[in-house]
Amino acid sequence: MEKKNSANKASHSSENGKDTTLAKSRSNGKPGSEMKSANNSATKAPKMDEMLSKLFIDQLRDIYYAEKLLAKSLNKLAKAATTEELKDALTDHQAETETHVKRLEKVFDILGKQAKAKRCDAMDGLKKEADSIVADTEAGSFTRDVGIIIAAQKVEHYEIASYGCLTQLARTFGMEKIASLLHQTLEEEKAADETLTSIAENNINMEAAQEEEA
Repeated sequence: MEKKNSANKASHSSENGKDTTLAKSRSNGKPGSEMKSANNSATKAPKMDEMLSKLFIDQLRDIYYAEKLLAKSLNKLAKAATTEELKDALTDHQAETETHVKRLEKVFDILGKQAKAKRCDAMDGLKKEADSIVADTEAGSFTRDVGIIIAAQKVEHYEIASYGCLTQLARTFGMEKIASLLHQTLEEEKAADETLTSIAENNINMEAAQEEEA
C-alpha cells in the first residue's frame, strides 16, 4: 500500500513537473514568441525593390532641396509683403520650414543615407514665379500680397502632394517611424495653406479689389 502511494506521489510529482516546466516555458515567452512571430509573418510589410527604393530616396532628396530653397525664399517674401498679418504668417512658416529640413535629415539618418539635396525643377519654377510676382507688383500694395499668397499656396500644394505620397509609401513598406515624421510635416504644410487661405479671404482679397477701384 505504501509502495502504491509512493508511486502515485511520484506520478503526480512528475505531472506537476511537466506542468511547472510548461508554465516556465510560457513565462519565458517561448509559446508567446512563436505566436508573435507567426503574427508578424502574416502581417509583414512588403519590401521595396531596388528601383522603388531609389525612387523613394530620390523623392526625399527632391523635397529636401525644395525645403532648403523655400527656407531662403520665405524670408524674402515676408520682407516684400505689405500687411503685417501676411509678414507674420510667412515668417512663422519660414521657421517651421527650418524644422522640416531637420526632420528630413533625421529621415535620411534612419535610412542610413546621406542627406543630399537633388535639384527640384518644380520648386525652382515656383520660386521664379514668386520672384516675378514681386517684381511685377507695386510695393506696399494689397495686390502684391494677393500675388504672394497665390505663389506661396502653389508651393504648399506641391509640398502637400509630395509629403502625402512619401508618407503613404513609408507606411506601405512598414517604415512607421519615417512615416510619422513625414506625416507631421504634411499636417504642418496643410495648416500653413489654410492660414494663407484665411488671410486672403478675411482681408487681403477685398482690399486689393478696392485698391483697383480707386
